[in-house]
Amino acid sequence: MTLKEEFATRNFSIYAQWLGVLSMILCFALGLANCIRFNILLIAFAVICLVSSFIILFIEVPLLLRICPTSSGFDAAIRRISTNYMRAGAYGVMALVQWLSIIVEATSLIAAAVLLTATGLCYLLAGVKGQAFVGSKTLGGAGVAQMIV
Repeated sequence: MTLKEEFATRNFSIYAQWLGVLSMILCFALGLANCIRFNILLIAFAVICLVSSFIILFIEVPLLLRICPTSSGFDAAIRRISTNYMRAGAYGVMALVQWLSIIVEATSLIAAAVLLTATGLCYLLAGVKGQAFVGSKTLGGAGVAQMIV
């Protein structure tokens, strides 16, 4: 299935998975960019944003759990986030943390919060509509990991 065919399925979990990849890139970039601030609280939110980007990477690209040497506890925690509702909750928590950064100062971390919220809403819509989670083959879902091992 090509990327165009995946988007044509109108499955919100695929849309959310690709928004998650964009969220990961944005969280990484904005986390780095905001680490140079002189406000210790903003640096803390930037570091949380950076950590979120790596968590998203392992959530959205399941192939990495087989390739990268990680602990069994980390693997088990990431594998628990497998349903649309669990992913929506995870993105909701990450978005809430970034929204809370506004309390300290309005920075570019708001963009990360907006995109994380949109991703969580797409996963929530997929769950509400009863759509099963479908992993993108491009990102290592649907048996790609088994072909490599």
